[in-house]
Amino acid sequence: MGYVAVSGGEQAIAASLELLECERVAGGRAVDPALIIETMPHAVEQVQSEGSVWAPEVAAIALKQASGSIEEAVFLVRAYRSTLERLYTSRVIDTGEMHVSRRVSAAFKDIEGGQILGATRDYSHRLINFDLSEEADADVRAERAGIEQRLDEASEAFRTVAEATPLDRVPKVCDYLRQIGMIRPVALDDTEPVDITKTPLSTPAPRSVILQALSRGLTQAVIAIGYAAIRGFGISHPTVGELRRGSVPVTIDAPGVDPAQASADDAYYLGALPVCEVESLIADDEVTETGEHVSALDVGYGLVTGSDESKAIAMSVLDHSLRVDDVRYPTQDQEFVLYHIDGVEATGFISHLKLPHYVTFQSKLDAALRSMNHAEGQKGDGFRAAQL
Repeated sequence: MGYVAVSGGEQAIAASLELLECERVAGGRAVDPALIIETMPHAVEQVQSEGSVWAPEVAAIALKQASGSIEEAVFLVRAYRSTLERLYTSRVIDTGEMHVSRRVSAAFKDIEGGQILGATRDYSHRLINFDLSEEADADVRAERAGIEQRLDEASEAFRTVAEATPLDRVPKVCDYLRQIGMIRPVALDDTEPVDITKTPLSTPAPRSVILQALSRGLTQAVIAIGYAAIRGFGISHPTVGELRRGSVPVTIDAPGVDPAQASADDAYYLGALPVCEVESLIADDEVTETGEHVSALDVGYGLVTGSDESKAIAMSVLDHSLRVDDVRYPTQDQEFVLYHIDGVEATGFISHLKLPHYVTFQSKLDAALRSMNHAEGQKGDGFRAAQL
């Protein structure tokens, strides 16, 4: 139900668009999309993630055209994606082959392969650095050179760990828990995933639809509803078994090769996609047929393109919430969650309230006036009866 602009008042609409463009260029300085990619990578990532297409240059241009409005840029990118021809379907990506740049576990201090802190703001002071207002290009280059030198001097110990455990073959924490029988087994689902960019969303939805909708959902909405589920309006309070960030290889089958007979050597490598993956652990009791309570761990899964860790964690929470049978909270209701986290749908519906509703409002107003007049008439009849 995507709402767009209506026709009518063409001269006024044209003048409005001219005024909007005038505001965009009022500063008199052009911003290179490459500069947007370099200086605001997380904003570009969010537009790509919610826009369902990984194209940094396109996302940067959309941000520039939208004057920095994320929601408008996502709308532009989704509209652009809908015009693209889909030529290939990639092979299934094994995230175990991720080239890891960051990897932490809140469940275990010591994990096989080691914890890799990577780049994070988790331990920073949230204080505005006003020196950035005077920063020049030369300052940026000098700062980068200094950081690279300091990291190079301090990286000898890291090199030793990396040589012992290649960063593209880091074992998963959940694999260990499965080996010792602590994770509740789930049935293997080999059904073909539903593509929500081609098939309208409907509920009840299979897990492939749930994961896609959560992954491309409005970032702030996914985080907010995931937070609500943890706070008491849901049943999922997880421990992050593992959070890993890095890049995964994307490959396709060679043209003319039967996928069923294809080997790894037949694949064409297209490139690497940056992703953030989270496996959350939720303690749960299961009652057996004999009435015995057996404790085990359920896994909530989250994977988003880019590096938004909060969204990936919230996604893992909602993945678990939306798979339970006993729906007691809105955060467990598929229709409530999946329909309301779509940023384009939500923005479109809210924005359409600004458009003309003359006929419908006049109808409501007439009904309210009739009701008011009827009530006033009844009051008058009662007053006259009392006088008699």
